[in-house]
Amino acid sequence: MVSIENKDPFPYPFGEQDVYRYSNNAVPLNPPIAIEVTKSYLEDIKLKRELLINHPKRCYHSMPHTLDAQWEVLDLILHQLASFYPENYQLVANNDHWIFTNQLTGENHSFIFGNQATLDVEPLDFVGRHVQEDLILMMQRDGDLFLDAGQLCFPANWSLYFDAGMSFKEIHTTIPGFKYGSLDERILQFLMRIEAGSPWWRKNWSLMAGDRLDTSLETFAEWGKARKNVTKENAGELVHLRVEVQKLFRLPKSNGILFTIHTHMLPLESLIQHTPWLKQFSAILKELPEFIAEYKGISLYRNSVLEYLEVELKKR
Repeated sequence: MVSIENKDPFPYPFGEQDVYRYSNNAVPLNPPIAIEVTKSYLEDIKLKRELLINHPKRCYHSMPHTLDAQWEVLDLILHQLASFYPENYQLVANNDHWIFTNQLTGENHSFIFGNQATLDVEPLDFVGRHVQEDLILMMQRDGDLFLDAGQLCFPANWSLYFDAGMSFKEIHTTIPGFKYGSLDERILQFLMRIEAGSPWWRKNWSLMAGDRLDTSLETFAEWGKARKNVTKENAGELVHLRVEVQKLFRLPKSNGILFTIHTHMLPLESLIQHTPWLKQFSAILKELPEFIAEYKGISLYRNSVLEYLEVELKKR
């Protein structure tokens, strides 16, 4: 096995403001890397593959017309793995005959690019089994974007099975305030203007009672009840700041948009070690409008977390 660095920087999601509102907070992605390999790689890949075996309909979806775009995604990600992490991945492409080696998992794959019969699963599913990111493929047509394919193993309280085939606005219709000021339309138009070779990225955050990555709607009964167990005494260990690093790539041939979503978790007891984060996050959580707290699933234990943070602030 090849080792990975022991320490990964946490993608703290807040800027300079001590308030949080829904916005289009995407910025240009530089360097333009769709994926990231962290110390939890092997653990995440193992969990991903188990979920795909045990819950294939919940974790993977595709429509037949997305196959060409799926090959584009495979091309993009495999080349990036080999380019940016050459000590862990190798790719040899002899015309259409490709050999991909994953040193971390000890696997070697040989296939004909563009020939579905030479892979055990579809291209999007195949490449997704080698990266920690969830992969969502939005196809553009009729002046809109549609969720036509995806491998989603680590959702933050949503369902690929339910949202499959929906338009961008339909998917986000449950977000309170998302239509205010035509934010939904402005973000849609921004996404549709993304150009090939000019990717963007953003961070999305929530709180989680526990450190479970698979928080799909279908498994709510398994993880949702933990929110009732949060107290100011256990909040530091139990509650985690969950941050999704979302990257947006236009696919030049199919004109689809690839969303890669890498989920990071940080327990509050680690977050508070950095005093500026403690002060800012406490202020944000205290001011957060109830409709946002409710949507993010924080309402049940927000007061307990605030009490915990207040105790820690008094120590500073």
